[in-house]
Amino acid sequence: MDIVLIILGIFCLVGGLAGCILPMLPGPPLAYAGMLLLHFTDQVQFTTTQLLVWLALVAVIQALDYFVPLLGTKYSGGSKWGTRGCLVGTIAGLFFMPWGLIAGPFLGAFIGELLGGKETIQALKSGFGSLLGFLFGTVVKCMLCGYFMWQFIVALW
Repeated sequence: MDIVLIILGIFCLVGGLAGCILPMLPGPPLAYAGMLLLHFTDQVQFTTTQLLVWLALVAVIQALDYFVPLLGTKYSGGSKWGTRGCLVGTIAGLFFMPWGLIAGPFLGAFIGELLGGKETIQALKSGFGSLLGFLFGTVVKCMLCGYFMWQFIVALW
């Protein structure tokens, strides 16, 4: 039974890493599920503290994944119009997977800034800020999933 759980855990980790890029898969939660599967084997026992800290990291990163593009818009000089547009674009992008998750925040911030009376250059700057925020969130998710893969390998070694 341990072998089946380990193989399923590996599939979850690989799927989790893929989910960092493919929005149809929940990356970090899937990778965490792989860690839980390994924990349920007789081979490895993680501490309760480890499992809870990892769960908290997954929850925080999943929540921040939706807000980081907003912060990118704000810190690239975007106004409230751009931030609100980014939020609307993010929500609208959920209906146009997978490209909507990338284009939605960008277009939302861009259109929001234009509606707020900003010039095209400033609107593009806000849009690119949201895009950079999205890319930063993706990198952070990949790092967490990579860390889970590393811990999985070290635990089995």
